[in-house]
Amino acid sequence: MTVRIAMWSGPRNISTAMMRSFGNRADCDVVDEPFYAAYLHATGIDHPMRAEVMASQPTDPREVAASLIHESPCGKPVFYQKHMTHHMIAEFDLAWMTQCRNVFLIRDPARVVASYARKREQATLADLGFVRQAELFTREANRLGAPPPVIDADDVLAKPRATLCKLCEALGIAFSESMLAWPAGRRVSDGVWAAHWYEAVERSTCFEPPPAHATEPNGLVEAALPYYETMQCYKLKA
Repeated sequence: MTVRIAMWSGPRNISTAMMRSFGNRADCDVVDEPFYAAYLHATGIDHPMRAEVMASQPTDPREVAASLIHESPCGKPVFYQKHMTHHMIAEFDLAWMTQCRNVFLIRDPARVVASYARKREQATLADLGFVRQAELFTREANRLGAPPPVIDADDVLAKPRATLCKLCEALGIAFSESMLAWPAGRRVSDGVWAAHWYEAVERSTCFEPPPAHATEPNGLVEAALPYYETMQCYKLKA
C-alpha cells in the first residue's frame, strides 16, 4: 500500500528542504508542486519563469489530481507531495485529498516575508498562502474530527531529529536517519522553477538553525499572523 503524504505550506516555509529530507529516504518518491502550472493557467497570474512552468506540467487540475492518488512515480511505498496552499484555488476539486495523509507546514510570517522579499519584491497576502492554508487545515480537521498534523519550520530547523520523529509517528511511518542529511545539488524531481527559487537549498546538505533575521512587523506580517496562530496551537511538540 502506498502512503501518500500531502505536505501543505506557503512559499519560503523550508518546504523544499522538507522535500529533500523525505526524498533522501530509500523508500520515498517525491513530487514538487504539481498544481503550479494549473494554478498559473487558471489565474493568469504573472510569476517568475511562468512560461517554463506552464510548459513543464499539466495545466488541467483534474489530470494532476489523478496522478497523485495512485502509486508513486517509481512505485516506492511512500509518496511525498510538496504542495503550495495558494495553488489550490477555490475552483479546484479537493476530493483527492481524502486519499492522502495531509500535513501542514507553518512558519512565522515575519520569516516568510523576509525570505520571500529576497526573491520577489511585491507580495500580497494571497501570495504567501496563509489564508488558504488555514482554510485547508480547517477543512481537513472537520473531515477527520481532529486536527491533522502541524509542524512549525523553526522546530524542524532547531530540533530536526526530534521533530521529524514526531512527524513520522503521526504519519504512521518509520523515522529514517537518512532524513537528516542529503547531498547538495539539484534533483531530477525538482520543478523547472528551481533555477529561480532553490539556490540556497541546492547548497544545503542538512537542516540549519533558524535564521536570526526576520522582517520587522508590517501590514503584511500582521495580516498573516492570525492565520498562522490558528494552526500553531496544534503543532506537534518534540
